[in-house]
Amino acid sequence: MHTRTATVVEPVLPEPRGTVSAHVLDVLSGRTEPGGALPPVDGRPLGDEDTSLALYCLYELTYRGFAGVDEDLEWNGGLLKLRSCLEWELLERLREEVPREQPAGPVPDVLRSLVDDAEGRSLSGWCREHGEDHHLVEQAVQRSPYQLKEADPHSWALPRLSGAPKAALAQIQFDEYGEGVQRDVHAELFALHLERMGLDPTYGAYLGHVPGSTLATTNLVSLFGLHRRWRGALVGHLAMFEMASVPVMANLAAALRRLGYDDWTCLFYDVHVVADAEHQTVAAEDLAGGLVRQQPHLAADVVWGARCLAHLEGLVTAKTLEAWERGASSLLAPVEQAPPPGRLEPRGTADDPRRDRSLRR
Repeated sequence: MHTRTATVVEPVLPEPRGTVSAHVLDVLSGRTEPGGALPPVDGRPLGDEDTSLALYCLYELTYRGFAGVDEDLEWNGGLLKLRSCLEWELLERLREEVPREQPAGPVPDVLRSLVDDAEGRSLSGWCREHGEDHHLVEQAVQRSPYQLKEADPHSWALPRLSGAPKAALAQIQFDEYGEGVQRDVHAELFALHLERMGLDPTYGAYLGHVPGSTLATTNLVSLFGLHRRWRGALVGHLAMFEMASVPVMANLAAALRRLGYDDWTCLFYDVHVVADAEHQTVAAEDLAGGLVRQQPHLAADVVWGARCLAHLEGLVTAKTLEAWERGASSLLAPVEQAPPPGRLEPRGTADDPRRDRSLRR
Protein backbone atom coordinates (compact mmCIF):
# COMPACT_ATOMS: atom_id res chain seq x y z
CA MET A 1 0.00 0.00 0.00
CA HIS A 2 1.51 3.32 -1.03
CA THR A 3 1.95 6.23 1.34
CA ARG A 4 -0.12 9.28 0.52
CA THR A 5 1.84 12.19 -0.93
CA ALA A 6 1.66 15.19 1.38
CA THR A 7 0.44 18.10 -0.74
CA VAL A 8 -0.63 21.31 0.94
CA VAL A 9 -3.78 22.53 -0.78
CA GLU A 10 -5.63 25.51 0.63
CA PRO A 11 -9.41 25.03 0.50
CA VAL A 12 -11.56 27.20 -1.72
CA LEU A 13 -14.18 29.53 -0.33
CA PRO A 14 -17.68 28.00 -0.17
CA GLU A 15 -20.92 29.56 -1.33
CA PRO A 16 -22.74 31.71 1.27
CA ARG A 17 -25.86 30.50 3.07
CA GLY A 18 -27.27 33.84 4.19
CA THR A 19 -26.43 37.46 4.96
CA VAL A 20 -23.79 36.80 7.63
CA SER A 21 -21.79 34.22 5.67
CA ALA A 22 -22.17 36.38 2.54
CA HIS A 23 -20.57 39.31 4.41
CA VAL A 24 -17.70 37.14 5.64
CA LEU A 25 -17.07 35.61 2.22
CA ASP A 26 -17.26 39.00 0.50
CA VAL A 27 -14.54 40.30 2.82
CA LEU A 28 -12.37 37.20 2.44
CA SER A 29 -12.66 37.28 -1.34
CA GLY A 30 -11.81 40.99 -1.50
CA ARG A 31 -15.20 42.06 -2.86
CA THR A 32 -15.85 44.12 0.28
CA GLU A 33 -13.46 46.05 2.47
CA PRO A 34 -13.22 44.83 6.07
CA GLY A 35 -14.90 47.02 8.66
CA GLY A 36 -18.15 48.91 8.45
CA ALA A 37 -21.56 47.78 9.65
CA LEU A 38 -21.89 44.14 10.68
CA PRO A 39 -24.94 42.05 9.77
CA PRO A 40 -27.17 41.06 12.71
CA VAL A 41 -26.37 37.64 14.16
CA ASP A 42 -28.61 37.39 17.20
CA GLY A 43 -31.46 34.95 17.71
CA ARG A 44 -30.10 32.14 15.56
CA PRO A 45 -30.60 28.52 16.68
CA LEU A 46 -27.74 26.09 17.24
CA GLY A 47 -26.61 24.77 13.88
CA ASP A 48 -28.05 27.69 11.91
CA GLU A 49 -26.72 27.29 8.36
CA ASP A 50 -25.73 30.93 7.85
CA THR A 51 -23.97 31.71 11.11
CA SER A 52 -22.39 28.27 11.47
CA LEU A 53 -20.72 28.60 8.08
CA ALA A 54 -19.66 32.19 8.81
CA LEU A 55 -18.02 31.24 12.11
CA TYR A 56 -16.39 28.17 10.58
CA CYS A 57 -14.81 30.30 7.85
CA LEU A 58 -13.56 32.86 10.37
CA TYR A 59 -12.03 30.09 12.46
CA GLU A 60 -10.46 28.53 9.39
CA LEU A 61 -8.29 31.64 9.02
CA THR A 62 -6.44 30.38 12.11
CA TYR A 63 -6.05 26.84 10.73
CA ARG A 64 -5.24 26.44 7.02
CA GLY A 65 -6.80 29.55 5.52
CA PHE A 66 -8.35 29.68 2.06
CA ALA A 67 -6.90 29.85 -1.43
CA GLY A 68 -6.43 33.45 -2.52
CA VAL A 69 -7.35 34.96 0.86
CA ASP A 70 -4.98 37.46 2.46
CA GLU A 71 -3.42 35.78 5.49
CA ASP A 72 -3.36 39.09 7.38
CA LEU A 73 -7.17 38.92 7.61
CA GLU A 74 -6.75 36.41 10.44
CA TRP A 75 -6.18 39.36 12.78
CA ASN A 76 -8.39 41.94 11.07
CA GLY A 77 -10.26 43.94 13.70
CA GLY A 78 -13.58 43.98 11.86
CA LEU A 79 -13.60 40.22 11.31
CA LEU A 80 -12.54 39.59 14.90
CA LYS A 81 -15.44 41.75 16.07
CA LEU A 82 -17.87 39.72 14.00
CA ARG A 83 -16.29 36.48 15.21
CA SER A 84 -16.75 37.64 18.79
CA CYS A 85 -20.44 38.33 18.14
CA LEU A 86 -20.92 34.89 16.60
CA GLU A 87 -19.09 33.23 19.47
CA TRP A 88 -21.24 35.05 22.00
CA GLU A 89 -24.40 33.87 20.26
CA LEU A 90 -23.13 30.29 20.17
CA LEU A 91 -22.31 30.45 23.88
CA GLU A 92 -25.72 31.95 24.67
CA ARG A 93 -27.55 29.16 22.87
CA LEU A 94 -25.40 26.55 24.61
CA ARG A 95 -26.02 28.12 28.03
CA GLU A 96 -29.76 28.02 27.35
CA GLU A 97 -29.79 24.37 26.31
CA VAL A 98 -26.97 22.78 28.33
CA PRO A 99 -26.91 23.19 32.12
CA ARG A 100 -23.59 24.33 33.59
CA GLU A 101 -23.51 22.99 37.14
CA GLN A 102 -20.98 22.00 39.74
CA PRO A 103 -20.40 18.23 39.44
CA ALA A 104 -21.90 16.16 42.22
CA GLY A 105 -18.88 13.86 42.51
CA PRO A 106 -15.34 13.32 41.21
CA VAL A 107 -15.07 14.66 37.68
CA PRO A 108 -13.83 11.38 36.12
CA ASP A 109 -16.85 9.58 37.57
CA VAL A 110 -19.22 12.28 36.34
CA LEU A 111 -17.73 12.04 32.85
CA ARG A 112 -18.17 8.27 32.84
CA SER A 113 -21.80 8.73 33.84
CA LEU A 114 -22.31 11.17 30.96
CA VAL A 115 -20.94 8.61 28.52
CA ASP A 116 -23.14 5.86 29.99
CA ASP A 117 -26.25 8.04 30.13
CA ALA A 118 -25.89 9.76 26.76
CA GLU A 119 -29.38 10.35 25.46
CA GLY A 120 -30.58 9.81 21.94
CA ARG A 121 -29.96 7.23 19.27
CA SER A 122 -26.60 6.06 18.01
CA LEU A 123 -25.74 7.19 14.51
CA SER A 124 -22.88 4.70 14.28
CA GLY A 125 -25.13 1.93 15.61
CA TRP A 126 -27.71 2.73 12.92
CA CYS A 127 -24.96 2.57 10.29
CA ARG A 128 -23.83 -0.81 11.62
CA GLU A 129 -27.32 -2.29 11.44
CA HIS A 130 -28.95 -0.49 8.52
CA GLY A 131 -26.39 1.64 6.68
CA GLU A 132 -25.98 1.28 2.93
CA ASP A 133 -23.07 2.51 0.86
CA HIS A 134 -24.49 6.01 0.41
CA HIS A 135 -25.04 6.37 4.16
CA LEU A 136 -21.40 5.54 4.89
CA VAL A 137 -20.34 7.99 2.18
CA GLU A 138 -22.40 10.73 3.81
CA GLN A 139 -21.04 9.79 7.23
CA ALA A 140 -17.48 10.19 5.92
CA VAL A 141 -18.28 13.53 4.31
CA GLN A 142 -19.92 14.80 7.50
CA ARG A 143 -16.91 13.77 9.57
CA SER A 144 -14.38 15.36 7.18
CA PRO A 145 -14.33 18.98 8.49
CA TYR A 146 -13.13 17.80 11.89
CA GLN A 147 -11.29 14.58 11.09
CA LEU A 148 -9.02 16.22 8.52
CA LYS A 149 -7.87 18.57 11.29
CA GLU A 150 -8.18 15.94 14.02
CA ALA A 151 -6.36 16.84 17.27
CA ASP A 152 -5.46 20.36 16.12
CA PRO A 153 -8.19 22.22 18.08
CA HIS A 154 -7.35 20.32 21.27
CA SER A 155 -3.65 21.12 20.89
CA TRP A 156 -4.44 24.75 21.72
CA ALA A 157 -4.68 23.57 25.34
CA LEU A 158 -1.04 22.51 25.57
CA PRO A 159 0.47 25.94 26.41
CA ARG A 160 -2.37 26.54 28.89
CA LEU A 161 -1.75 23.45 30.99
CA SER A 162 1.09 22.37 33.24
CA GLY A 163 2.26 19.32 35.12
CA ALA A 164 0.27 16.08 35.00
CA PRO A 165 -2.62 17.27 32.77
CA LYS A 166 -0.17 18.74 30.25
CA ALA A 167 1.73 15.44 30.15
CA ALA A 168 -1.55 13.53 29.72
CA LEU A 169 -2.63 15.72 26.82
CA ALA A 170 0.79 15.40 25.20
CA GLN A 171 0.53 11.61 25.48
CA ILE A 172 -2.86 11.61 23.74
CA GLN A 173 -1.78 14.07 21.06
CA PHE A 174 1.43 12.14 20.35
CA ASP A 175 -0.73 9.21 19.29
CA GLU A 176 -3.12 11.47 17.35
CA TYR A 177 -0.16 12.81 15.37
CA GLY A 178 1.08 9.33 14.50
CA GLU A 179 3.92 9.21 17.02
CA GLY A 180 5.84 11.47 14.64
CA VAL A 181 5.26 9.34 11.53
CA GLN A 182 3.39 11.16 8.76
CA ARG A 183 1.51 8.19 7.38
CA ASP A 184 0.15 7.33 10.84
CA VAL A 185 -1.17 10.80 11.66
CA HIS A 186 -4.88 10.26 12.31
CA ALA A 187 -5.89 13.02 9.89
CA GLU A 188 -3.81 11.26 7.23
CA LEU A 189 -5.53 7.97 8.01
CA PHE A 190 -8.90 9.65 7.53
CA ALA A 191 -7.75 11.06 4.19
CA LEU A 192 -6.80 7.51 3.23
CA HIS A 193 -10.27 6.38 4.32
CA LEU A 194 -11.83 8.96 1.99
CA GLU A 195 -9.61 7.84 -0.89
CA ARG A 196 -10.52 4.18 -0.37
CA MET A 197 -14.21 5.12 -0.50
CA GLY A 198 -13.77 6.93 -3.79
CA LEU A 199 -14.08 10.37 -2.19
CA ASP A 200 -11.95 13.51 -2.32
CA PRO A 201 -9.37 13.53 0.52
CA THR A 202 -8.50 17.19 0.03
CA TYR A 203 -8.76 19.31 3.16
CA GLY A 204 -11.93 21.39 3.00
CA ALA A 205 -13.26 19.70 -0.14
CA TYR A 206 -16.73 19.11 1.31
CA LEU A 207 -17.26 22.32 3.26
CA GLY A 208 -20.11 23.30 0.95
CA HIS A 209 -21.85 19.95 1.44
CA VAL A 210 -21.85 19.71 5.23
CA PRO A 211 -24.90 21.09 7.09
CA GLY A 212 -24.65 23.78 9.74
CA SER A 213 -25.43 21.40 12.59
CA THR A 214 -22.26 19.45 11.78
CA LEU A 215 -20.18 22.60 11.32
CA ALA A 216 -21.37 23.69 14.76
CA THR A 217 -19.68 20.66 16.34
CA THR A 218 -16.34 21.74 14.89
CA ASN A 219 -16.99 25.38 15.78
CA LEU A 220 -17.55 24.27 19.37
CA VAL A 221 -14.09 22.76 19.78
CA SER A 222 -12.49 25.70 17.95
CA LEU A 223 -14.26 28.11 20.31
CA PHE A 224 -13.04 26.22 23.37
CA GLY A 225 -9.55 25.83 21.91
CA LEU A 226 -8.98 29.44 20.90
CA HIS A 227 -10.00 30.92 24.26
CA ARG A 228 -7.95 30.31 27.38
CA ARG A 229 -11.10 31.13 29.34
CA TRP A 230 -12.58 27.84 28.12
CA ARG A 231 -9.55 25.58 28.70
CA GLY A 232 -11.56 23.54 31.19
CA ALA A 233 -14.36 23.03 28.68
CA LEU A 234 -11.81 22.04 26.04
CA VAL A 235 -10.39 19.39 28.37
CA GLY A 236 -13.90 18.10 29.11
CA HIS A 237 -14.67 18.05 25.39
CA LEU A 238 -11.59 15.95 24.64
CA ALA A 239 -12.23 13.63 27.57
CA MET A 240 -15.80 12.99 26.39
CA PHE A 241 -14.57 12.58 22.82
CA GLU A 242 -12.06 9.91 23.80
CA MET A 243 -14.28 8.14 26.33
CA ALA A 244 -17.19 7.72 23.91
CA SER A 245 -15.08 6.87 20.87
CA VAL A 246 -14.48 3.12 21.01
CA PRO A 247 -18.04 1.84 20.31
CA VAL A 248 -18.56 4.52 17.66
CA MET A 249 -15.41 3.57 15.79
CA ALA A 250 -16.09 -0.15 16.16
CA ASN A 251 -19.61 0.28 14.78
CA LEU A 252 -18.42 2.20 11.73
CA ALA A 253 -15.67 -0.32 11.00
CA ALA A 254 -18.23 -3.13 11.25
CA ALA A 255 -20.62 -1.28 8.92
CA LEU A 256 -17.89 -0.82 6.31
CA ARG A 257 -16.86 -4.48 6.45
CA ARG A 258 -20.48 -5.58 6.14
CA LEU A 259 -20.61 -3.58 2.90
CA GLY A 260 -17.47 -5.25 1.56
CA TYR A 261 -14.82 -2.60 2.24
CA ASP A 262 -11.29 -3.76 2.94
CA ASP A 263 -9.02 -3.30 5.95
CA TRP A 264 -7.37 -0.23 4.48
CA THR A 265 -10.71 1.54 4.29
CA CYS A 266 -11.38 0.59 7.91
CA LEU A 267 -7.89 1.40 9.19
CA PHE A 268 -8.81 4.85 10.53
CA TYR A 269 -11.57 3.34 12.67
CA ASP A 270 -9.56 0.26 13.70
CA VAL A 271 -6.71 2.45 14.95
CA HIS A 272 -9.12 4.47 17.08
CA VAL A 273 -10.65 1.36 18.64
CA VAL A 274 -7.19 0.41 19.88
CA ALA A 275 -5.83 3.87 20.72
CA ASP A 276 -8.94 5.29 22.38
CA ALA A 277 -9.31 2.27 24.64
CA GLU A 278 -6.16 3.59 26.34
CA HIS A 279 -6.89 7.27 25.79
CA GLN A 280 -10.23 7.15 27.60
CA THR A 281 -8.56 6.37 30.92
CA VAL A 282 -5.78 8.91 30.43
CA ALA A 283 -8.31 11.57 29.41
CA ALA A 284 -10.63 10.94 32.37
CA GLU A 285 -8.15 10.42 35.18
CA ASP A 286 -4.95 12.24 34.26
CA LEU A 287 -6.18 15.01 31.97
CA ALA A 288 -9.62 15.99 33.26
CA GLY A 289 -9.11 14.72 36.80
CA GLY A 290 -5.60 16.14 36.92
CA LEU A 291 -6.72 19.58 35.79
CA VAL A 292 -9.48 19.74 38.40
CA ARG A 293 -7.08 18.66 41.12
CA GLN A 294 -4.84 21.56 40.13
CA GLN A 295 -7.62 24.10 39.53
CA PRO A 296 -10.82 23.01 41.31
CA HIS A 297 -12.72 26.07 40.07
CA LEU A 298 -12.64 24.58 36.55
CA ALA A 299 -14.68 21.49 37.48
CA ALA A 300 -17.98 22.91 36.23
CA ASP A 301 -16.35 23.99 32.95
CA VAL A 302 -14.85 20.54 32.37
CA VAL A 303 -18.21 18.83 32.76
CA TRP A 304 -20.01 21.53 30.76
CA GLY A 305 -17.60 21.08 27.83
CA ALA A 306 -18.41 17.37 27.80
CA ARG A 307 -22.15 18.03 27.97
CA CYS A 308 -21.96 20.56 25.13
CA LEU A 309 -20.26 18.00 22.92
CA ALA A 310 -22.90 15.38 23.71
CA HIS A 311 -25.70 17.88 23.07
CA LEU A 312 -24.45 19.01 19.67
CA GLU A 313 -23.64 15.47 18.57
CA GLY A 314 -27.19 14.53 19.56
CA LEU A 315 -28.57 17.27 17.31
CA VAL A 316 -26.50 16.00 14.39
CA THR A 317 -27.63 12.43 14.99
CA ALA A 318 -31.30 13.39 15.14
CA LYS A 319 -31.11 15.51 11.99
CA THR A 320 -29.14 12.91 10.04
CA LEU A 321 -31.34 9.96 10.97
CA GLU A 322 -34.50 11.96 10.27
CA ALA A 323 -33.25 12.53 6.73
CA TRP A 324 -32.09 8.95 6.19
CA GLU A 325 -35.26 7.38 7.51
CA ARG A 326 -37.38 9.31 5.04
CA GLY A 327 -35.04 8.37 2.20
CA ALA A 328 -33.36 11.77 1.87
CA SER A 329 -29.74 12.87 2.01
CA SER A 330 -28.27 14.40 5.15
CA LEU A 331 -26.00 16.61 3.02
CA LEU A 332 -26.77 19.99 1.47
CA ALA A 333 -25.68 18.84 -1.98
CA PRO A 334 -24.85 15.45 -3.51
CA VAL A 335 -21.24 14.34 -3.75
CA GLU A 336 -19.53 12.47 -6.54
CA GLN A 337 -18.13 9.07 -5.62
CA ALA A 338 -15.57 7.44 -7.87
CA PRO A 339 -15.45 3.64 -8.00
CA PRO A 340 -14.18 2.94 -4.47
CA PRO A 341 -10.78 1.24 -4.61
CA GLY A 342 -11.31 -0.08 -1.09
CA ARG A 343 -14.35 -2.19 -1.92
CA LEU A 344 -14.22 -5.92 -2.63
CA GLU A 345 -10.42 -6.05 -2.71
CA PRO A 346 -8.09 -8.32 -0.77
CA ARG A 347 -7.54 -7.02 2.73
CA GLY A 348 -4.25 -5.47 3.84
CA THR A 349 -1.60 -7.92 4.98
CA ALA A 350 -0.39 -8.06 8.55
CA ASP A 351 3.25 -7.68 7.48
CA ASP A 352 2.70 -4.30 5.83
CA PRO A 353 4.64 -1.80 7.99
CA ARG A 354 1.92 0.88 7.85
CA ARG A 355 -0.90 -1.44 8.93
CA ASP A 356 1.21 -3.19 11.55
CA ARG A 357 2.47 0.00 13.21
CA SER A 358 -0.93 1.63 13.34
CA LEU A 359 -2.84 -1.36 14.70
CA ARG A 360 -0.31 -2.05 17.44
CA ARG A 361 -1.33 1.13 19.28
